[in-house]
Amino acid sequence: MSTTTPQGYLENASGHLVPIDKVRPIDLARDSLVREIVEKAKAVSANIAEFKVATFGDIAAFVQLSAEQYGAKIGGNKGNVTLLSYDGRYKVQRAISETISFDERLQAAKALIDECITDWAASSRPEIQALVGDAFQVDKEGNINTGRVLGLRRLDINDERWLRAMQAVGEALQVVGSKSYVRVYERVGDTGEYQPIPLDVAAAGGVKK
Repeated sequence: MSTTTPQGYLENASGHLVPIDKVRPIDLARDSLVREIVEKAKAVSANIAEFKVATFGDIAAFVQLSAEQYGAKIGGNKGNVTLLSYDGRYKVQRAISETISFDERLQAAKALIDECITDWAASSRPEIQALVGDAFQVDKEGNINTGRVLGLRRLDINDERWLRAMQAVGEALQVVGSKSYVRVYERVGDTGEYQPIPLDVAAAGGVKK
């Protein structure tokens, strides 16, 4: 869509200029309402982004201040942190969620595991075979469940091929991205359970049905 529209015209969804006097009043009203809501949404989004940046900075500074009590230095925004108000009524959490995947070395691990399962076919426990089969199943998008694959490393198996396979699994693991979250909670009600203070439109209150 064009960035500027001549006075007296509106641009429609197809990119055509339409004289305003040819646009129905209800369409003009709808256009006006949508643009008003969008402007308010942009302002709220900017405020949330500013809040997130400032909050992460404040938390990092406080973590460093606390560490200095012990002569330690901590850099960056790594790690999950939970902070409580003195009376325990409020809780603030900084959470870092990493997205992990496997590179081509997982195929080597799978080949070694298959060798083990084949040789153990007569003696291995059925549940181990089931765990291995489930671990390497893919979802509809063709992705492997990383949690199930990593869970194989908890099995107490001393076969040399299995140990090499688990080494390959560990070395194939790659962090491909991370997301940072700030969650704020308040104790409410008779139970005293922590309830999140909504920071998104879908979860926020104020609209009654």
